[in-house]
Amino acid sequence: MPDRPLTRSERLTRRLLAELAQASADPPGVTREAYGAREQGAHDRVRREGEALGALARVDAAGNLYLTLPGHERGLPALVIGSHLDSVPHGGNYDGAAGVLAGLAVLSDLAEARFVPRRDLVVMAIRAEEAAWFPLSYPGSEAALGRLPPAALEARRSDTGRTLGQHMLEAGFDPEPIRRGVPQIPAGAIAAFVEVHIEQGPRLLAKGCPVGLVTAIAGGVRHVDAACFGAYGHSGAEPRFARRDAVLGFTDLVRGLEAEWDALEAEGSEATITIGRVESDPTQHGGSRVLGELRFTLDLRSEHQAVLDRLRASLRRICAEVATRRGVRFELGPAFTWAPARMAPGLVDRLEAAAVRAGLPAPRLPSGAGHDAAAFAGADVPSAMVFVRNRNGSHNPDESMDAADLDAAVRLLVQFVTTFDET
Repeated sequence: MPDRPLTRSERLTRRLLAELAQASADPPGVTREAYGAREQGAHDRVRREGEALGALARVDAAGNLYLTLPGHERGLPALVIGSHLDSVPHGGNYDGAAGVLAGLAVLSDLAEARFVPRRDLVVMAIRAEEAAWFPLSYPGSEAALGRLPPAALEARRSDTGRTLGQHMLEAGFDPEPIRRGVPQIPAGAIAAFVEVHIEQGPRLLAKGCPVGLVTAIAGGVRHVDAACFGAYGHSGAEPRFARRDAVLGFTDLVRGLEAEWDALEAEGSEATITIGRVESDPTQHGGSRVLGELRFTLDLRSEHQAVLDRLRASLRRICAEVATRRGVRFELGPAFTWAPARMAPGLVDRLEAAAVRAGLPAPRLPSGAGHDAAAFAGADVPSAMVFVRNRNGSHNPDESMDAADLDAAVRLLVQFVTTFDET
């Protein structure tokens, strides 16, 4: 808590964060399901607050919300500050929402200062960023940009089994323009897209800095239904030479992938390799059986496409080698992929200059997680991200962002917005 009275925008963000936490409480964390009642409640709350600040509200065919502070020259491409309001099941309150509220706080500060920008300033609340709900990359953003593949509307939500298109209709939106690829906010109408988001790792915490500037967003490959098949056998009667042990086959795969990770790091390349779920069939496994089937998930990420391509090739090679050696078979299932995105260097430079004017250290760092900014960058919109320091990672109830650090991000944004058109 600062040793001075809170500003109006600081009171706004604290109040809204508390209200969102209460409205979406789902112990042990919060849940704001994509195209569900709690995500909608968050959108409704943000819209009311934006309109109270004098912003013009619009909701597009996919349900994305735009709150516009009109500029002097409305025909110019707009500045857009945006993030998402959905969360993973039982997640934390700050992932996504803090960025939308930062945009509202900027509107509040500009309204209080009676500052009218040269071009429109838009705060965007984006739908369905979290892939926990639909096996898609950034469907809300891609729909807004007219880039969502029609087949994506048939993707099914993890908890209901109903399609994205059905959920859009049930929520009162219209998937048909999205199916036809009609942009809801054309890329050419955006001068810059800036996303504020909590950092989901420990770099800013280690550096002792409240904010940071993202240079790149990692792409990735995810297999959500991979399996290693061997043969079930009696633990005492099946000799070693005859065994086709799924556990040993899977273990060799893990060892091979970690050796590849070691090699990449030795070369100075960053990547992450994560096996998030490992399970066997409880009706088949037992203390006296050689395991014949093991299912798992695999997540590969890097900010460099060449590294991702190398990891995918290594994965295929290792699976083939282990299959021959252990007499097992790997089935990786469908690959869910998303491309890396580089943030616009000139925009990062501008944000860095704004941080200097705001008196804030703002180191540059990569993002290992995906964000809506990647979708905008993929549409050739100049895009950037501001990370806010956060303890305990994200996608869990223990996210711990200090409100004062969000205040710092807002000060940086105000400096950025108010000087954007200065020569």
